[in-house]
Amino acid sequence: MIVKQLEDIIGTQDDVHAATWNSRRLLLRKDGMGFSMHDTLIKAGTETFIWYKHHLEAVYCIEGEGEIEPEGDRIYPIVPGTLYALSGNEKHLLRAKTQLRMICVFNPPLTGREVHDEHGIYPLIEE
Repeated sequence: MIVKQLEDIIGTQDDVHAATWNSRRLLLRKDGMGFSMHDTLIKAGTETFIWYKHHLEAVYCIEGEGEIEPEGDRIYPIVPGTLYALSGNEKHLLRAKTQLRMICVFNPPLTGREVHDEHGIYPLIEE
């Protein structure tokens, strides 16, 4: 059984920061669950280009307002209670009108060291 508290992750190596987001990595590959889970904050007024070329991601919004624009598709609003799943490795823009708080699940699981490269991709890190 695994039990963790968000307060124990904040400020550690599992609290990863980037220009437009902050990912508190709750479960990682090392936890052996077959997926990783993250409590992520998207900064208000930002736009982030993302392409999870190597990962599937499901995202559940628990706070804030924004939108996602998959390449070649329409814009989808994001409010608390919205779930979106990038089931086809879609390239997308994520925009935060206010700070968004999202619960994100990745498969394959992240190791915890990933950050987006210049193409918006998390590398596939094999340990």
